[in-house]
Amino acid sequence: MRPTGHHRGRATRFDVIVVGAGAAGAALAARLAEDPDRTVLVLESGPVPGLPPSFAPELLDARLVPGAQPGHPAVQPFPAHLTAGRPYTVVRGRVLGGSTTVNGGYFVRARREDFDRWAAAGGGPVWSYDRMLPFLRALETDLDHGSGPLHGDRGPVRVRRTDLRHPAAAAFGAAARRLGFPAEPDKNAQDEPGFGPVPSNAVDGVRVNTGLACLSRMSGRPNLRVEGDSTVLSVVVERGRATGVVVERHGRRTTVRGGEVVLCAGALRSPQLLQLSGIGPRAALARLGIPVVRNLPAVGARFGDHPQLVLEWAPRRPLPEPVGSWLGGALHLPASDGDHPAGDLEILQSLVPMAGLTGGRVSIPGAPLAFLVSVQTPRPTGRLHVDSADATEPPSLAHGYLSTAEDRRRLREVVRVCAELTATADFAEVGSGLAEPGPRVLADDRLLDAWILGHLGTCHHTCGTVPLGPAVDAYGRVHGVAGLRVADTSILPTAPLRGPAATAVLIGEVVADAMRRGEVMRTGG
Repeated sequence: MRPTGHHRGRATRFDVIVVGAGAAGAALAARLAEDPDRTVLVLESGPVPGLPPSFAPELLDARLVPGAQPGHPAVQPFPAHLTAGRPYTVVRGRVLGGSTTVNGGYFVRARREDFDRWAAAGGGPVWSYDRMLPFLRALETDLDHGSGPLHGDRGPVRVRRTDLRHPAAAAFGAAARRLGFPAEPDKNAQDEPGFGPVPSNAVDGVRVNTGLACLSRMSGRPNLRVEGDSTVLSVVVERGRATGVVVERHGRRTTVRGGEVVLCAGALRSPQLLQLSGIGPRAALARLGIPVVRNLPAVGARFGDHPQLVLEWAPRRPLPEPVGSWLGGALHLPASDGDHPAGDLEILQSLVPMAGLTGGRVSIPGAPLAFLVSVQTPRPTGRLHVDSADATEPPSLAHGYLSTAEDRRRLREVVRVCAELTATADFAEVGSGLAEPGPRVLADDRLLDAWILGHLGTCHHTCGTVPLGPAVDAYGRVHGVAGLRVADTSILPTAPLRGPAATAVLIGEVVADAMRRGEVMRTGG
């Protein structure tokens, strides 16, 4: 990986321009650069630190979640409405590694049902679980299971499951067993959903983002350049083909030329860049005065995400600080009826107080600990609107949460199960039950709905803004525009039944493999 900075001397033309150095972009660029005769340029809007000592300590400490800290410099905020009356701010990483540098290190694979759904929606046989499993194995080094039919030991991303010996994690596991939930020791194995440790890209207390995991191993490659502080404003399309990008560096705008452009800017920025480049719904582009290059109504038309609530509880005695990760165990509830996929209700344990996660501290004496509960049903209820032709203006997001009675019922269900867990004798060894909602609210649907609305948050799992089928093919190629691909969670037609970080890396691997098999036009340098 060559150091950041401006090109010097004559203009350089790259075979591939990758926009974004996040989960998908870092993985994709590193794989492409394994071919020495392919030149790759990665443009990242945020800073690009080099070796780990160049990263701020909280970006490496797996016991912290920088994305939860308001105003953190490595995070880009986006205004949103979770419901019509619930304004919110969603965030994405703006630094080498993208959101894998600022998130919780949760690295859980999508479920087989997700792949079946994506294949049927437009991905085709390529997106079946059986076809994707070799890529899932190849991207990881599983430190718990090693090489086998389900896991790999030679991939760039090291995966380790969270330690359940912390007293709160042990109590959570005992309470889950008490209530009859099955054990799920490997949440990346497609077993029956239940309680178990969380697969994570945090190893020995260090959050290893994809910039470090994927791109740092390519350090010194003359065919790979990673440029930080480089904000892409649009894609240049000439005679139906993407030929480069317009990029702003330190207040100066330039055009960088390339043989192929791959947008890996994330599910919020990639659709915005497409629309700013004239690729999207004709009526929306016309309102902004943007000439239409390709009418693709699906771009930004909808997205999926997962609603989330924080449920706090007070420890009965001082508990030790977590050692390796802020995460304890996770419980995915078996299906309670035939209308929903098994495991779509998640209860995720935090071993660091929420006040610590938002304040950048591992320990706050006397502060409550928390569970993060969410409904991860694949429901694409969101809408993304680009309101300005100015690339520096963020798009507007409307998540459309709680739009049906069933949405509200599912959130009530997962809240009540969490309350049951904390009320067991096993959990009473460490805690005294939920701080709120209290018994009166828990017993009344109307009161609980009101409490949920007032505390509603999101998992920041946006997917589906440039979906497989209507917008791109199985390898991310944008319909009707040669030389242009999208490779990030934008292309997933629905959000997966688990957090999408591992799937984002998978997308980078799959698209890179397709390009390496000869689908990219070489232009020379």
